[in-house]
Amino acid sequence: MKTSHRAEPAQPTATHHTPPGRWHGVGHLAVHLLTPLLMCLGMALAYQGAFHQPEPHHLKVAVVGTTAPDQVLAQTLKDRAGDALDVTTLPDRQSAEQQLHSRDLVGAYVPDAEHPELLIAKANSDTSAMAAEAVFQTVAGHQGVPLTVTDVAPLAAGDPTGQGIFFLLVTISIGSYASVAVLGTAGAALGMRVRALVGLATSLVVSAIGIATAGPVFHIVDHHQVAVWALAWLYSAGIIAIGTGLHAFLKRWTTLTMMALFVMLNFTTSGGIYRPDLQNGFFGALHGFWNGAGFVEGARSILYFDGSAGLGGRVLSLVLWFMVGVAMLVAAGVHERRQQTAASAASTGPTAEAGPDELTEDQLQEDEAVAV
Repeated sequence: MKTSHRAEPAQPTATHHTPPGRWHGVGHLAVHLLTPLLMCLGMALAYQGAFHQPEPHHLKVAVVGTTAPDQVLAQTLKDRAGDALDVTTLPDRQSAEQQLHSRDLVGAYVPDAEHPELLIAKANSDTSAMAAEAVFQTVAGHQGVPLTVTDVAPLAAGDPTGQGIFFLLVTISIGSYASVAVLGTAGAALGMRVRALVGLATSLVVSAIGIATAGPVFHIVDHHQVAVWALAWLYSAGIIAIGTGLHAFLKRWTTLTMMALFVMLNFTTSGGIYRPDLQNGFFGALHGFWNGAGFVEGARSILYFDGSAGLGGRVLSLVLWFMVGVAMLVAAGVHERRQQTAASAASTGPTAEAGPDELTEDQLQEDEAVAV
């Protein structure tokens, strides 16, 4: 007698398998997240380091007068302030006004027993002028008399704080470095010479947008618009040329590098909010030659100081930055030609199509061009 046995169905074993490639995807994502995280760290260090504690640092002021009490007042201020103030004496009011217009002084105090006066030039820097006013308000307060403040270089009606030029700088900078990301990705198939010409045209458009809004729209630049536009074009062209050249070498790290050069170190050292006399030595030193300072201080000289007060040096600095950009473009063109020659020599089959990671990286380049 045969006994039949029915086979029981096998019970599935509870197992958890990580899909192939998941950890590779997580690692790939983590690498790309480094860029915004480093941007966050860099912005924190740059902006907080430059702006968190403004205080006078060799603020240049003068006491107008040649009498013994005037000399004593100047020496007393110098002794009490230490490195915060650079105090000199001037023989008369005319000398004081000349030095304010040449931007060699922040404030000049004219002593008087009943009506002391402080001469300032707000167009040089509103925040520095406020710091000088605070110093001499204290001096007048000790005398028990009110202080009259006279501005010898008033600002445009549309820019009462003098910081409108800084925000024009921000506008042009964002348009410039964001364009670099597009030129490096959407323009990757074009030759370096074509990208350079497109970049030059783009800088013309970016600077035109900047001056159109700062001029007729908001009246920040209420005269000499053509001269300020030319300065803006030179500034923008330098950024785009440098960025386009750098992209050939740095690829996806270009955006972070551009942010570091033209936002983190640039905005903080431009003098648009605080000039070097209210910053620490690091940011003050960069102010002497960085391109953002070249634009801001150059525009101030054009608009408020009759094109003098160091304009030539600021234009020269922007020209040098542009020449660095041209050199970067030449080096990038040579680099790309060598890569193409090597790829052609090593090629043994049909060109592989770009994989998903490459496409994602291209898209990421454009997404990383964030406005600050």
